[in-house]
Amino acid sequence: MNVATGSSKKHFWQKKAPKELTVDDITIVDNALLKRAVGAAALGNAMEWFDFGVYSYLAVTIGKVFFPGGSPAAQLIATFGAFAAAFLVRPIGGLVFGPLGDRIGRQKVLAITMIMMAIGTFCIGLIPGYNAIGIAAPLLLLLARLVQGFSTGGEYGGAATFIAEYSTDKRRGFMGSWLEFGTLGGYLLGAGLVTGLTALLSQQQLLDWGWRVPFFIAAPLGLFGLYIRLKLEETPAFQKHMEKQEALEHNKPRLTLWQMLSKYRAQMLKCIGLVLLFNVSNYMLTSYMPSYLTGVLGLSELSGLMLVLVVMFVMMPLTLFWGHWNDRLGRRPVIALGSVGLIVLAIPCLMLVATGNLALVFIGLMILGVLHSCFSGTMPSALPALFATDIRYSALAIGFNISVSLFGGTTPLIAAWLVNTTQNLLMPAYYLMGAAVIGLITVFFMRETARKPLRGSAPAVGSEAEAEKLVKKLRLRRQKEKMQTQ
Repeated sequence: MNVATGSSKKHFWQKKAPKELTVDDITIVDNALLKRAVGAAALGNAMEWFDFGVYSYLAVTIGKVFFPGGSPAAQLIATFGAFAAAFLVRPIGGLVFGPLGDRIGRQKVLAITMIMMAIGTFCIGLIPGYNAIGIAAPLLLLLARLVQGFSTGGEYGGAATFIAEYSTDKRRGFMGSWLEFGTLGGYLLGAGLVTGLTALLSQQQLLDWGWRVPFFIAAPLGLFGLYIRLKLEETPAFQKHMEKQEALEHNKPRLTLWQMLSKYRAQMLKCIGLVLLFNVSNYMLTSYMPSYLTGVLGLSELSGLMLVLVVMFVMMPLTLFWGHWNDRLGRRPVIALGSVGLIVLAIPCLMLVATGNLALVFIGLMILGVLHSCFSGTMPSALPALFATDIRYSALAIGFNISVSLFGGTTPLIAAWLVNTTQNLLMPAYYLMGAAVIGLITVFFMRETARKPLRGSAPAVGSEAEAEKLVKKLRLRRQKEKMQTQ
């Protein structure tokens, strides 16, 4: 946006200069509201990943409960098949919740997705095992996973949009990184709970009833998250957009889905490429590795769980670290750093993991965790900046979930199948390297968005003094450019 960035560059079809920015045009962010918005959005993501942590860490046990007839490898693949199936309906959730969020508001839709996620997770804990009700057991598990997948189709795009639109331009990267901090926190809570149950209960107790406990905890977590989200106000950017939309109601009809996909084709492809990199790295580390360590390498369940748990814990401050620095260095350099790191180090890391030596396994996982934190600290601010305010929720929800469905949620399933088929323990490394190459190509075509206003929105600052300083700075720059062109 030329006015927001102070650029005087005009295209040949522009007949008049853009309006000069005033203090009234600038969004002044209330710091207290910003903190509440970030907390509420992060809590929803934590709820989603609490379920993922529980499901991933209980994959071996769930396989025995719902798919008892197969070999351990077949049980694992079947369990991850149910895991991946939820991702098939995520684009449908994005198609429903995304446009709804652009029409009725981000806050309302995020409240709906929160309660649906909690219901889906809670219901998994209620399903009887295969030995009790036969084939109905895995079918009900699949149904519950589909409810979760549908609701999460509107969750990440909405939460990232919510934080991005509430944040100031200077700190959008850092504030967005709290969304992934919540992700890791939720995953740690779920995985830590499973680890505790594994340590305290016998294998038979865990198989009989212990595995259900973490899923039951989803209900109170979901109700608390719903309460927090219902207390929030709508984002300032969306409020201003709706005010403009009301004034232009008869002149600016909403884009259809196909018009949006056509008009924003380049941005959508960039979104899919970035999400592919982000989620393949994410699900490989958080969802596949716990089962890889136990089901493939033969480590004890407790050892495998604890190793990944410690890595996740270390990644939490690293995510905030990169959130802070991508505001200063830029989104592109930080994402590129993580991509190059994966291309160079994925094979050495998996070689370390494949040794089965606990110390070497931890080092390999830790390097992968450090590289992934480059993405987790940057993507929540990079992705919403690809799209304009009027279609941001829709486009991000659709692009994000298409990519997650095709490449992210299938990662544990494909990795398990590749290792089982080829008997090559390094196959996950090759998969990571392919994702990193695609991510690096995408970064090359991105424009830098750090410390700049979101597309279609006015600049956002933290105080009136900042707004006045920005107006003065842009006015001086405008005058200087005018003198240079004379």
